Amino acid sequence: MPGDNADRERRAAAQSWRRALELTAPIAQHPEVIFPVVIERMAETFGDAPALLSERQILSYAALAARAGQYAGWTRAQRIAPGEVVCLMLPNCPEYLAIWLGITRAGGVAALINTNLVGDALRHAIGIVRPRHVIVAGEFIEAVAAVMPQLGEISAWSYGADAPGWPRIDRELPAGDAGNDVCGPTLSDRALYICTSGTTGLPKAASVSHSRLMWWTHWFAGLIGTEPTDRMYNCLPMYHSIGGVVATGAVLTGGGSVAIRERFSASRFWDDITRWDCTLFQYIGELCRYLLDAPQHPRETGHRLRLVCGNGLRGDVWESFQNRFGIPRIIEFYAATEGSFSLYNCDGRPGSIGRIPGYLAHRFPVAIVKFDVETGDVVRGADGFCLRCGADEVGEAIGKLAHESAAVGGAFEGYSDKVASEAKILRNVFSTGDAWYRTGDLMRRDRAGYFYFVDRIGDTFRWKGENVSTTEVETEISGCPGVVEAVVYGVAVTGTEGRAGMAALVTTGDFDPAIFASHIAERLPEYARPVFLRLCRDIATTGTFKPQKPILAREGFDPAGIDDPLYVFDRTNGSFLPLDAAAYGRINRREMRL
Repeated sequence: MPGDNADRERRAAAQSWRRALELTAPIAQHPEVIFPVVIERMAETFGDAPALLSERQILSYAALAARAGQYAGWTRAQRIAPGEVVCLMLPNCPEYLAIWLGITRAGGVAALINTNLVGDALRHAIGIVRPRHVIVAGEFIEAVAAVMPQLGEISAWSYGADAPGWPRIDRELPAGDAGNDVCGPTLSDRALYICTSGTTGLPKAASVSHSRLMWWTHWFAGLIGTEPTDRMYNCLPMYHSIGGVVATGAVLTGGGSVAIRERFSASRFWDDITRWDCTLFQYIGELCRYLLDAPQHPRETGHRLRLVCGNGLRGDVWESFQNRFGIPRIIEFYAATEGSFSLYNCDGRPGSIGRIPGYLAHRFPVAIVKFDVETGDVVRGADGFCLRCGADEVGEAIGKLAHESAAVGGAFEGYSDKVASEAKILRNVFSTGDAWYRTGDLMRRDRAGYFYFVDRIGDTFRWKGENVSTTEVETEISGCPGVVEAVVYGVAVTGTEGRAGMAALVTTGDFDPAIFASHIAERLPEYARPVFLRLCRDIATTGTFKPQKPILAREGFDPAGIDDPLYVFDRTNGSFLPLDAAAYGRINRREMRL
């Protein structure tokens, strides 16, 4: 009955919050206990029990701790000083976690590099963290080697493949490491740099402390109630905080295991879930939609999944996904790698990204303030302070910055770039001298206290589960032959999550869509490449000479309302095709793969 279901959801939510608080409460009291130390202690308890599993490699808890110890030994042998950086560019695999566990255990900082990056974006992502070493899997060596001459003195190591002049780290590891009992890093020290596109420009490197790692892993372990009998299915990129830290670490802190897949496959998903006997799945909303669009699978209800957890699950997909596949419980959340707060929907409200129980409001100081889309800034009153939004009024979500770095939800550790860090802080918000973290996201909060994501602010949109910086894409497009001016923005597409990239181009007579397709394929990751093109005579600007992206985005890609020539990228043929009424219809019927 509906009332009984609601009561069960409320009880489950209360249990999730209680467990999360209990697991995180002792963290600050033990500054020497960092996440790599937790793994070492778990190895003493669980020994040969499986920790990380994949098609190519299985690591027990004991083997994971031992392997991490070897990488800690390598870090010390290379005389990597505390706080010095090692970049890591590998596909999803158990070794990925072992490497950064070892580096950070010995006091180094691991920078997790997006494996989709190439060219200038890759050079920038590596350069901004000023590493001493890079560790690169065979399939990415060519891309990294191409930018190495521009990066100065950096030692390059290959993993799993031979490359001229690159020593293979997996062949040169010490037999073991006896240094884990020496004085190591503490909670306040930096552990990782995680690349994030932020809201504008090229990738930024978000700083992640050992404290943050402990909070993330233990908080999520409490929310989802991980047990030794649990097995998480993780197909999200391990260079992201969710796939690389949360989905793995939360389960390992509870003694369970993680099945790692290199990338998502809708056709093989249910076979994997049942074969690996998974009880948990970490999603992004787009993956859930892909599964709903897929043909019926004989194993789609013959699984042991007890809970799925993730972000970006639209309200109109939520119930269909849960009902078709028999998912007992969904926990949706909102978070950012560098963010000062997170939101959690533990009580099953479809479409909501979370709420904050009244008894925790003082620990999660979040507000939504009025935002002017024309000026691109918050609205202030006559007294100079920001104006809070009312119920269901859309504005920018902000989180108050706490003075205590260990406060739940209060820390903002910034980026490697101090200027970029300062740009994310909003000052003198509700009182003189206060400081709040800017999410760059538009949200609304209903009268019951549930938050709902509305859209991204500024020059970033989300597609295929990745943030796409329009500034970065515009820079790459502008170098294509025949392109005079380029403006990139996101457009809504029926039945898809986020926004698909669209480029409005002013071109010369020798512009060739085929050359354009090759140009962007060489310089941009797949998710960042424009799906739609609009060839314009000129691009309208504001009084301050900024392109009117909101107008372009509203006009979208419907040929019935646009006189300019339009093109759509056909992934089946790998080329741009003219976008006419027939193609537009196929897109809306989801007959064309975007």
